[in-house]
Formats: sequence, C-alpha cells, structure tokens
Amino acid sequence: MQLNTLIYLGILLLSGLLFGRLAKLIKLPNVTGYLVAGLVLGPHVLNVIPQQTVNDFNVISEMALSFIAFTIGCGFKRSYLKKVGMTPVVIAIFESVLAVFAVQGALLAVGTDPQLSIILGAIAAATAPAATLMVIKQYAAKGPVTDTLVSVVALDDAVALMAFSICVAIASVVGGGKFEASTVYMPLLQIFGALLLGAVCGLLFKIPMRFFKKPGNRQIITVGIVFACAGVSDMLGLSSLLACMACGMALCNTSDESDSILSVADSVTPALFLLFFATSGAALDITKIPEIGLIGIIYVVVRIIGKVSGAWLGAVIMKAPKNVKRYLGPALIPQAGVAIGLTVVAQSIVPAYADDIRAVVLCATLIYELTGPVITKLTLQGAGEITVEKKQPLDKKG
Repeated sequence: MQLNTLIYLGILLLSGLLFGRLAKLIKLPNVTGYLVAGLVLGPHVLNVIPQQTVNDFNVISEMALSFIAFTIGCGFKRSYLKKVGMTPVVIAIFESVLAVFAVQGALLAVGTDPQLSIILGAIAAATAPAATLMVIKQYAAKGPVTDTLVSVVALDDAVALMAFSICVAIASVVGGGKFEASTVYMPLLQIFGALLLGAVCGLLFKIPMRFFKKPGNRQIITVGIVFACAGVSDMLGLSSLLACMACGMALCNTSDESDSILSVADSVTPALFLLFFATSGAALDITKIPEIGLIGIIYVVVRIIGKVSGAWLGAVIMKAPKNVKRYLGPALIPQAGVAIGLTVVAQSIVPAYADDIRAVVLCATLIYELTGPVITKLTLQGAGEITVEKKQPLDKKG
C-alpha cells in the first residue's frame, strides 16, 4: 500500500535515528547507521519505501549537499588558508589524477574497450564530501590530517570536473569523433561561474543580516540564500557544490558574524543530513553487485590504490606532516553524488556502454558509502585526531 510521503519521511527519520544509535553502540559512525536504515527499508530489501518515493526524495539530497558545501566553505577563512597553504591543492590534484590513470591503466591492461576505460577512469576522480564531513563532526576530529582532509574533499569537486572533461574529449576522439575545444574549456567556465555566483550570494548575506538579528530570522535568511544559491547554479548548469562552498567562503571572509551564521546553519541540518543519508541508502541497489564483474572489481580496488598513492605523493612533494602522508589517503574513499552525476553525462557520450557504466559506478557507490565512513573514522583515530567520541547533550539520558 502506497502511504503518504510524510509518513515515509517520518519512518526514515525515526529508523535512521535508531540505526544510528545501534551503529554508535558497536563503535561505528552514525552515518553508517543512517545508510543501513535506508538500505534495509528501501525498495531493494524490505520495500517499505517504494522506488517512486525514493526518486521523489532527490530534492533532499540537493538540500543537504548545499548545506554541506556551505559549511565547508565557512571554514575557509584567510587565516586557515594561510596555515594550510598550497598543500591541499597539490594533494587534491595528485589523488584525483592518479586515481584516473590507475583505473584507466588497469582496465586497458585486461583488454577493456578504450572508451569505457577512459570514461570509468575519469569518474574515479570524484570523492564525496558528505560522509567525511559527518564523521569529522560526530567525533569532533581536530589536527593536521582533518584540516587537510576537509580542504582536499572541497577542492576535489573542481579537479574531478576538469579531469572528466579532458577524458571525455579524449574518449570522443578515440571513438572516431571530432575533438572540440569547448569540451575542455567549458568546465573551466562552469567552475569560474559557480565560484563567482557563490561569492555574490555570500556578499548578499550581509544585507539582510543588518536588519535581522534574532536567531530565528537569521535561520530563515541562511536557508533562503543557500537554497537560492544552489537553485540558481543548477538552472545555469553550474556546480551547486562549488557555488555553495564559495558562498560560505565569501561570507566567512567578509563578515565578523560568520560563526553565528554557521551555528544557525548547524541547528537546521541534523534531520536534513539524516534524511540525506537514509534516502541515499534506500537508493542503493545491492542486487546489482553480482553484475559488476571483473571491470567493477578493478574499478573499486584500483581507484582506492590511486587515491591513497596520489594523496601520499602529493603530501610528500609538499613536505606535509608525517601523519598527513600516512593517513590522508584512506579517508578519500567515499564516492557518491558527483560520481553519479558524471555517470549520467557519460552514458550519453558512450551509449553503447551505458549499462556497464551505471552498474559499475552504482555498485562502487554502495561499497564506498557503506565502508567509507568506517574507514574515515579508523583513519582519523590512527592519526590521533579522534580521542574520545563527542558527547551529545542527551547521551546520559539516552
């Protein structure tokens, strides 16, 4: 029986809360519990939440990712950027590019079609910031590895878009098509446009803040501007993640009240983030895992090798602290929204391999999203940047 959408949302919220607590009891990140709750209740396991309803929840993902990007951007104050310098930029480039080359090389080595190898390698560059940020916030992780990690996952989106555009141009030529320069320079314009739009939105923040001082009013302003920034960027074909990140960055560097705005944003997001991960879990189709075959196994394993090796090499080149060299790479495993978005584009470029690309990337997303948060937690623990779990106000009372 098809229930009201609000009932499904209520079920996901309450079950996500329960599974999050169960995950916490066995020393797993809450986000893992949220994902498992959605997976179990979703159309591919118990079918409590039907497929059509899961499809209707796409707007929740957009809302949550917008706030995640905004939160990351708010951390990029000038003082912070001076402290980390160019290290995150170099690491982001190396970990993305090595993941691309590693996957492409491995697939070509086993005889995979060049076009398919090039496209899958391009998608391998993308890293999902959402799960990583949630783990950092839950455990209040602090230290050089955490600082570098937040910066790298923020920059990864831009690097992945550029890598994908270049690989698409190459794949087109390999497939007998004509090389078009626009394929390469358009992503540059899109990145610049997203950053410009976000900066404008961040500056606009200051206008209503002069007249509205109460937390409730500022909460409305924050939600309105972040959603508007994401919506306009989508309409213009720009990256909403980059735009919202630039919005937060512009705000924190031009206003003394950015910390209070970030606090207001944090008061909005707990239920939204829970729903985001629960609905993401519901969309994961575990029945597709047997379909990925050798190509999928290579993609999943070799992408990790490329990410870890690239992060280590970038850290070595920039003479980063020892812990950054050792622990950063494994925390870059999660992959979700951006990769799935690139998959949709890739399917139109090489339609003959659309089913293969979709199966591989969606299965990899399932594996990475379920294991990534746990690996991130263990990585930050190993780096000594998680000492004790962050206590919540209601923990003593349950």
